[in-house]
Amino acid sequence: MKVAIYPGSFDPITNGHLDIIKRSLSLFDKIIVLVSFNPNKKYKFDVETKVNMIKETLIEEGISEDKVKVDSFSGLTVEYAKKNNATCLIRGLRVVSDFEYEWSLNAANNYIDPSIEMVFLMARKETSFISSSSINEMHDNGVDVSNLVPKAVLKYLK
Repeated sequence: MKVAIYPGSFDPITNGHLDIIKRSLSLFDKIIVLVSFNPNKKYKFDVETKVNMIKETLIEEGISEDKVKVDSFSGLTVEYAKKNNATCLIRGLRVVSDFEYEWSLNAANNYIDPSIEMVFLMARKETSFISSSSINEMHDNGVDVSNLVPKAVLKYLK
């Protein structure tokens, strides 16, 4: 069974994230969406809320827990991957600056455990401008973001 981890802060999950999850299902038998926590970052939502948002989104989308599991972790993602028999980390790329960040992250992860691969999926043009921080900023300034996030997220934003 090919298991992959899709790590991120998901603060909140966006339609771009959801698109990466759906596309990853054709590549892997099981995806673990891993809500990571970095104590040096400021988040809008706590980890438990983000996990619940993602679970509700998957239910709305008819995606089975057998195919996509949601979990949280505050350590090194590659260590979590090893403990959960995952061989790949999934990352989405939106813009060139994402590539630079992901390149260095890949090098660090490869240093820790070269057996875990990173798989990069390009964002679709419709979602390439969406980030969790831009969603939060737009919403906080009165912009309707209902077309940019799953329905489950809207009630948490209100």
